[in-house]
Amino acid sequence: MVEKDANAAFVDAFAAETEPMLEARDASEQFGITPVAPSVGAQLAVVAAGGPVRTIIELGTGAGVSGLWLLRGAPQAQLTTIDEDLDHQQVARGILTAAGYAAKQLRFIPGRASDVLPRMNEESYDLVLVDADPDGVAGYVDAALRLVRRGGIVLVPHVLQGGRVAQPTRRDVRTTQFRNLLRSVRDRDDLLASIAPVGDGLLHLVRR
Repeated sequence: MVEKDANAAFVDAFAAETEPMLEARDASEQFGITPVAPSVGAQLAVVAAGGPVRTIIELGTGAGVSGLWLLRGAPQAQLTTIDEDLDHQQVARGILTAAGYAAKQLRFIPGRASDVLPRMNEESYDLVLVDADPDGVAGYVDAALRLVRRGGIVLVPHVLQGGRVAQPTRRDVRTTQFRNLLRSVRDRDDLLASIAPVGDGLLHLVRR
C-alpha cells in the first residue's frame, strides 16, 4: 500500500499543471467538488491529442479542471460542457477564457445532463467525458455512446470508486453500479475498453 501511494503521488506530481489549472483546482475545492487528479488530466490530454478530436462534450463542468486538460490536448476543439450549477459554469468560463480559449469554441449548457442529453445530436462528437452524478453513471455512459461517432472515445473517471469496485464484499448501490458498468462494457463486441489505474481509475472506451 505504501508503494502504491508513493507511485500515485509521483505520477500526479509528474503531471505538471498550468496556473489556470491550479486556479480551477482551488475553485473546485472551494465549491466542494472533487476534480480529476492531475494524472487523470494528463491522460485526458494525451487521449485528446491522439485524435483527430474536433468536438468534445463534457458531462460535469465543475470549475474547469478537466476542460482545461482536454483542450490542452486538442486546443482547436469545440468544447461543449454541461452542468446544473450555474456558479460552477461561470467560474469555469472565466478561467477557460482567461487561459486564452476563444469564447466561440466554448459552449456552456446549464441543466442536468439527464435532461440535456436527449436533445443533443447523436454521433456528433469525437470525445465524450462522463464526470457527472455518479449515481447515474450507467445511463450517462449509454447516452455518451450514442453521442460519440464511430471510432470516437468515451472517458469515465472515478470508476474504481476509491478501491471499492475491486472488493467483492463491497455491495453498496453505487459500487455495484460501477462494477456492473465495467462488466457490461467489457463484454460488448462494439466497444474496446480498458481501465487506466491513474487517480481513481479512468475507463477508456472506443466505439467500433
